[in-house]
Amino acid sequence: MASGAFNIWSQFSQYLLIGPKGSRFLSAKAPEVHPVTTALPKPRLDYRAISESIVYKSHNAFNRKAPLPIGALQSVVRHYDEQKRLSSMLGLKRHARSNLGEKMRTIKDPIEKQAVLEEAKLLKGEVTDLEQKLVTVEDILLGLALQIPNDTHPDVPLGPEEAAVVLSTHGSDPIAASDNRDHMDIGRALSILDFEAGATVTGSSWYYLLGEAALLDMALTNYALSIALKHGFRFVTTPDVVRADIALRCGFQPRDQNADPPVSQMYHISSSNPSHPELVLSGTAEIPLGGMFANQIFMEQALPLKVVGLGRSFRAEAGARGADTRGLYRVHQFSKLELFVVCSEDASEQAMEELRNVQTEIFEGLNFPFRVLDMPTEELGASAYRKYDMEAWMPGRGSWGEISSTSNCTDYQARRLHIRYRRSSGMPRHTPPSSSSASTQSAPAIPFAHTLNGTAAAIPRLIVALIENGATFDEAGKPVGLDLPSTLKPFWHGASSIIRWT
Repeated sequence: MASGAFNIWSQFSQYLLIGPKGSRFLSAKAPEVHPVTTALPKPRLDYRAISESIVYKSHNAFNRKAPLPIGALQSVVRHYDEQKRLSSMLGLKRHARSNLGEKMRTIKDPIEKQAVLEEAKLLKGEVTDLEQKLVTVEDILLGLALQIPNDTHPDVPLGPEEAAVVLSTHGSDPIAASDNRDHMDIGRALSILDFEAGATVTGSSWYYLLGEAALLDMALTNYALSIALKHGFRFVTTPDVVRADIALRCGFQPRDQNADPPVSQMYHISSSNPSHPELVLSGTAEIPLGGMFANQIFMEQALPLKVVGLGRSFRAEAGARGADTRGLYRVHQFSKLELFVVCSEDASEQAMEELRNVQTEIFEGLNFPFRVLDMPTEELGASAYRKYDMEAWMPGRGSWGEISSTSNCTDYQARRLHIRYRRSSGMPRHTPPSSSSASTQSAPAIPFAHTLNGTAAAIPRLIVALIENGATFDEAGKPVGLDLPSTLKPFWHGASSIIRWT
């Protein structure tokens, strides 16, 4: 158990972040920001809350099928008790050493002074020993606690993917499933998709968007961006390369250590200098957007902070062969527009509904059938307190396919990234949803914020839905064009002989 805990924490240790000094957040009206330090500290988890609710935490991990080692929660309790014991002893020893220092200044007798010096020497050794033991216990404790998933919203359905609850449906009735509407075949017939060249240049699950498909990429991005901006989000272009530490703190595993052998889930960038922090290609703009707020304290009046980030997403594991990975549905690289919110701890549930409304507005404008699902416990990632998925009908695939998701991460990411805010005096306090909500501690003056993320546009999935629902055919059943929603026309460049605006 201790070895496993060390392995988890060692990932954070080797990915230690050294950031620039001061605030890095920008907004239309700059919020008051308090830089804390130039190095991102260790994650600050609520061990007391975990210890007070191990029965709930155990059931929660079981319901989510979280890979939590047997006995991990009980070990957290034991090591937390040991941490408190060592901290108390260390405090007493340091206080005794301080008293000896004061005493030394008043002693005149050389023999008595020598005796006090010997006592101080012994105390110094005891303090050093306790400090080393405390560091070891704290590292084990952190390693254990980092493996515990976030709490779960009480309304989340229990079970696997099939237990998802449909919250709403949108658009026209789904058209009949048909192999003739497969986006790969249509894309090849219209000369707008080239998977063969992608395979030659890079490998399987890589592709070229040509002509109208490439223009559709740009139009979808700017269309979705326009709606996000209308709802008060600030546009950010993000780095596509991030420190592995930041990815880990956001809840993404750069490497799956549970696989045998370990599987790389991200593309790692090698460095000739082993002292440099490990870098990875970002799997989603959520990671650099979360990192943008790291190690900062915001004034409560400035919240919520809402940004929409554009980046390339890179996924090392595109998945096994089959319908779920055919064509553009699951690829190694794609454009993605991501919504990200930092808010106070009592505002995240409302913020999640607002994200859902923004996404619904975006997809309603694209004129294909889609539905919103409340995802069950086994479909929640480690950071998610609750997650909504949006699925579009894809007749060529013959099934609904995920095009977006929204997650309320409560303080899971904020505790790891050290995103906090200073409470406004006189504002009413509520009991928030939180990964530490079971704690009976009084509300801190500078609590951890809540973070949320949602996909505004995962471009390849939207292209699949638009091609498979919008393809037009001649009398012989050959694809000859695409019907695209007129909402995209203002964002389109150039003329096309195969596009018809509807």
